[in-house]
Amino acid sequence: MKLFTTKNILLFFIVSQCMIGLSSVRAEEDEVDEGEDEGVVEEEGGEPVEPEADAEETTTSKDADTTILFTKPAGTTNMELPAGQITEFLVGFTNKGEGDMIVDHVEASLRYPMDFTYHIQNFSAVVYEKTVKPKQQATVIYSFIPADAFAGRPIGLVINLNYRDSFGNSFMDPVFNETVQIVEFDEGFDTETFFMYVTLGGVIVLLLFLVFNYLSGGSKKKLSKKAAFETGTGKGNSNEVDFEWIPKSSLLSTPGGSGSPRQRKNKKSAASDTE
Repeated sequence: MKLFTTKNILLFFIVSQCMIGLSSVRAEEDEVDEGEDEGVVEEEGGEPVEPEADAEETTTSKDADTTILFTKPAGTTNMELPAGQITEFLVGFTNKGEGDMIVDHVEASLRYPMDFTYHIQNFSAVVYEKTVKPKQQATVIYSFIPADAFAGRPIGLVINLNYRDSFGNSFMDPVFNETVQIVEFDEGFDTETFFMYVTLGGVIVLLLFLVFNYLSGGSKKKLSKKAAFETGTGKGNSNEVDFEWIPKSSLLSTPGGSGSPRQRKNKKSAASDTE
């Protein structure tokens, strides 16, 4: 008798696959049953009881109430903040309980709008340590400056107020957690344009001064040349000759005889007549 025939091997393979499939189905059913049982706790009486919320998940106190108001710059809203300018806001805190509350500090940060867990710009936390009596209110002030690089972009703004009660329990209230638009601040007076006009005016004044200096220098030269030409080297009457510039030796001796050529000719003619 042959045990390892082809038919026996195929039959064994089919049966093993069926058993594996049944075991996987049972495992899935057990997981579903466990998932349905989660979140329900049965007491001894058999009645299901919902589990209480974890105390650590509570970040705010029922005895505290907070508000926020943006005050600077004037005319801005909490959805549009100016880039490169001081943004200031007030946080109001109301103690509705019977014990004292202590406002510890306020912190703010800019987050990536698609993922608020990703910090883009963190601001310094301001510590107040202000005690608020029961049924009283307190206000704290906070300011920050968004970077100029974020102008024209939507950014997530998160503002947290940290406080504690008289028993030492700490709480954190996200007074603001929304996406804001960082905009360019328009002062109504552009310093770059102002300095550009000042520089342009200075260049024009310098050119005018150079042109005037050039023209005035040329006219003075012409006037001096004209005066020298009219005056010449004469003194008093124009018929007179100035002999000062002629050497005295030239004045005393005359080359080729004394007197002028006419005088010499007259002397020769007189001598011939006498003969």
